[in-house]
Amino acid sequence: MDRLTPVRLAKLSPQARRSLIDRSKQDIADIYAQMREIVADVAKRGDAVLCEHYRKLREGVKATDFIVTPEETEAAIRALDPKVFEALKVAAANIEKFHRAELEREMWQMEVQPGVIAGRLYRCLDSAGCYVPGGKAAYPSSVLMTVIPAKVAGVGKVIACTPPGPNLSAHPATIAAAKIAGADLLLKVGGPWAVAAMAYGTGVCPKVDKIVGPGNKYVTAAKMIVYGEVDIDSPAGPSEALILADETAQADLIALDLLSQVEHDEDAAAVLITTSAALAKEVATLIRKMLPKLPRREIMEAALAKHSALIVADTMDEAIDFTNEYAAEHLEIVTNDVFATLPRIKHAGSIFMGPWAPVPVGDYASGTNHVLPTGACAKMFSGLSVDDFIKKPTYQYLTKEGLASLKDTVITLAEAEGLHVHAEAVRARFRERK
Repeated sequence: MDRLTPVRLAKLSPQARRSLIDRSKQDIADIYAQMREIVADVAKRGDAVLCEHYRKLREGVKATDFIVTPEETEAAIRALDPKVFEALKVAAANIEKFHRAELEREMWQMEVQPGVIAGRLYRCLDSAGCYVPGGKAAYPSSVLMTVIPAKVAGVGKVIACTPPGPNLSAHPATIAAAKIAGADLLLKVGGPWAVAAMAYGTGVCPKVDKIVGPGNKYVTAAKMIVYGEVDIDSPAGPSEALILADETAQADLIALDLLSQVEHDEDAAAVLITTSAALAKEVATLIRKMLPKLPRREIMEAALAKHSALIVADTMDEAIDFTNEYAAEHLEIVTNDVFATLPRIKHAGSIFMGPWAPVPVGDYASGTNHVLPTGACAKMFSGLSVDDFIKKPTYQYLTKEGLASLKDTVITLAEAEGLHVHAEAVRARFRERK
């Protein structure tokens, strides 16, 4: 179907609707075998694989060449536009402020019944790896969004990996952001090679406990493959946005917001669901008018043709039902009363309310995190937060009287499950000892 021709939701074929809901899921499934080979090779041969892969950028590359040195960092900051450096600092301050508010550092305990005390502790991870996209564009904001919450949580060692450019170089803004955020190590390695390196350790790249950060379908597939060897945040794949709008929305702003999402890469998705056929039609006209003048036109056209759509719903109830089914990474609500609409939203990674809250403000500087679940995974995952870097082990302390009060219950249940030594471990404590 022509993705820039508005279509009524009621007339969407089951196949077309499923294609929109699934967006990049099938693309990821199709590359699993290829990513498994890369991950297994890195796990087996370590730095040698990274060096072989990046000979395309520099002859005679050595493992230590992947490390961003203090000298490179100083040079990057000098080369960076001072306005960009200051903007990164402002964004970092807001991100840190928001994520510090997420902290729940105090342990708690309760008396479940007399003599039975149980509680929970808060313990941060020893190490974390942050994946920072690169390639077609630099994303220093993703450095801030991943490294800062890890540091706020108290993670012992935080490393970051980003795809290198020509001659194995990293973008100055990415390097500067790593310095501002407090990364302990920045490596010029990208794609599934970076994910595998952080999951298994290679020598130059230390093994971490958890890998977080957005990426393309190759990165997402690799993260899902190494899950279990390390923890991951969520399947954060290609960028996507759904805009829920009524007739009060301004078409030119909606058009720009949709285009800002497909600016990322060819696999990005941008969907408008609206009760106003006139709005959808005007947005389509404006997008067609704007596209020829935009610098990343080819990328945008590919993304618009692949996973994007302009959809007209008969009622707001119908539009909201589709919104919840879609479970967008980014959801913009541009309705007459956004606070009346908000309670009806069940699934979204991050929600942007009203005409003054476009997705880019959350991408960069409002303080909320932009590492968010994609591909309808907002139905089961939340966006990246301090909680992703904190474990919450439980504990219990029982007096003799407390165990006595639970003895029969535990023994009965253990024996019902056929675990007789479990039962004996409790029963033995009440036998007379010689």
